[in-house]
Amino acid sequence: MQTTELTYLSAILEAEKEEMARDSRVILIGEDIALYSASGALGKLDPKRTWNAPISELGFSGMAIGAAITGLRPIVDLTIASFVYLACDQIINQAAKIRFMTGGQVRVPVVFRMSMWHGSSNAAQHSDRPYPMFMNVPGLKVIAPATPSDMKGMLKSAIRDDDPVIVFEDNDLWAKKEAVSTDPDFLVPLGKAAVRREGTDVTIVSVAGCLLHALPAAEQLAKEGTSAEVIDVRSLVPLDRATILASVAKTGRLVIADYAHRTAGAAAEIAASVAEEGFATLKAPIQRVTTPDVQIPFSPKLERPLYPNKDKIVAAARKIVH
Repeated sequence: MQTTELTYLSAILEAEKEEMARDSRVILIGEDIALYSASGALGKLDPKRTWNAPISELGFSGMAIGAAITGLRPIVDLTIASFVYLACDQIINQAAKIRFMTGGQVRVPVVFRMSMWHGSSNAAQHSDRPYPMFMNVPGLKVIAPATPSDMKGMLKSAIRDDDPVIVFEDNDLWAKKEAVSTDPDFLVPLGKAAVRREGTDVTIVSVAGCLLHALPAAEQLAKEGTSAEVIDVRSLVPLDRATILASVAKTGRLVIADYAHRTAGAAAEIAASVAEEGFATLKAPIQRVTTPDVQIPFSPKLERPLYPNKDKIVAAARKIVH
């Protein structure tokens, strides 16, 4: 397999460029999206396939859904994840429901991309991680890749999917670089978690950018004689419960790391799934390492201590291993 070094951010652009070259129905919609064409980032692709939208997330999300219904495959760039609230009526009441309400006669193949910012003094109105809310909406697929390779492969799969897919990306992953396949048909399936490190004593399940802390935490635990298995969820809907349950059956202990708020979050859903289906294999209570249920402050000194990090994950593992 031929590869090239790509950052997480470049992997997004490559995925979009390859899918637009492959399928003339793929279009881009978003605020300042025309900069892609103006900068030459999309190569020789028709600039008319990039739709520069006004600051009206509800309006251009509705336009994208209508375009999808009539045969196109739009990619909507909502920029910051907190802006998705303005588009919720279209995403939740239209995109998620139309296929069900038409008995499968109408499909809505649209992708909504959005970035989640934290640790950047973006304050409360630009720091939300709304994926738990969308996990509760039947009809939507929700993914949060944590590596450049997964982002490229999963975004391409999302673009080819016939259902609406919401793609969440962490801003602190953008500069991460690794070898990524150059095969235009390289895909990573939705609904499949990845075991990033094998272990026998405790399972650490990581959501999105928490992988940056989960792997160093496993390294630290190894130095202390504790073997940690690290699972990168990658896909929240569908959620790969089988991989998580198999790991917990082996280790008997579970720590879940997630930047989202604690109550009714992704970590809560994962914990509930293991409690329902794998309770007999647990040797200790499930531990969640999350952001507390508070609004995110502007001050870096107040903001950074709120989030999960390596030390918090290690402490949670120690609590149930020793």
